Amino acid sequence: MDSERRELTIFGWREFFAASFQLYDGSKYLPARVAVEHKNFFRLYTQRGEILAELAGKLRHEAQNRGDLPAVGDWVVTRLSPEADRAIIEAVLPRRTKFTRKVAGARSDEQVIAANVDTVFLVTSLNQDFNPRRIERYLIPAWESGANPVVILSKSDLCDDTGSRVNEIKKSTGGRVPVHAISVFVEDGLSELDQYFQPGQTVAFLGSSGVGKSTLINHLIGSEHLRVREVRESDGRGRHTTTHRELILLPRGGLVLDTPGMRELQLWKNDEGSGLQLGFSDVEAFASQCYFSNCRHEDEPRCAVREALANGLLDRKRYENYLKLGKELQYLSRKQDLGLALAEKKRWKKLTRMASQRAQSKRK
Repeated sequence: MDSERRELTIFGWREFFAASFQLYDGSKYLPARVAVEHKNFFRLYTQRGEILAELAGKLRHEAQNRGDLPAVGDWVVTRLSPEADRAIIEAVLPRRTKFTRKVAGARSDEQVIAANVDTVFLVTSLNQDFNPRRIERYLIPAWESGANPVVILSKSDLCDDTGSRVNEIKKSTGGRVPVHAISVFVEDGLSELDQYFQPGQTVAFLGSSGVGKSTLINHLIGSEHLRVREVRESDGRGRHTTTHRELILLPRGGLVLDTPGMRELQLWKNDEGSGLQLGFSDVEAFASQCYFSNCRHEDEPRCAVREALANGLLDRKRYENYLKLGKELQYLSRKQDLGLALAEKKRWKKLTRMASQRAQSKRK
């Protein structure tokens, strides 16, 4: 890498992206990372500073779905416009990791929440928002993303039984995910988070509204960069403080990808589909010990799962959530397969129509 490329390492640039960018003429194109996505334009980090950009018409036209378009955290190929104060995004470089969900509503489309993230902070507070089942849901796309999930239990100063709740979350994660209880208000447990904010490393913050994401990010930045709203005392929830996703460079090094609070997280199954197995590795381990390989864990003899439930080795609520999320993913998979088939049919119709139009123009 030359000196200019090395400067990009503070934004997370590495050999993985450099190898893909070699396909482009470096004298015409610049690599850039998406910091903010607005409706009609993007704000990018580049070696020349922050610039605004818009999508090239070809990129927008050829995108099969929203997942093909740039998302916050993406590295993109840009071309400066003649005015030099704007850029055109020509392509999206391959992603190392991506945290996705299904878009809200009936459509089975992928929405990329965060791209090229190293660590995912799943944030929930230790007040009324505390919900192990929600964490189990968030862990599925977190494992699917390829990033390392970490659970942050915020507002520990409001909880009289932090230790037992930490243990409860550790059980809900199968003991495979770091869990940190913190309080920004009394500065408790914050030093434990320093290990995740190394230069060039990106940490995405995900969680429902009012759990304290913005408060923690403001602490990391050292200023009131993000607006914080009061939380309702009746249910411990707050309104959405963050209104858009934003990638923020920290003074200490490292980057934070802030996201709006999610009222719901609809699952999305990627090609590997390993999130359920990784998120419920303890359940999968018991299932592998069943006498019958196709055991449904209902009335089959020598079922290790039912035995674990009876002996208290497997939490029943956790197991019921495993079944619920598994059924949801199966239903989603069928919808995705149907959607892909329809999209492919539509694509071939379009190509056939274009070929026919070209043939007619040649005969004229």
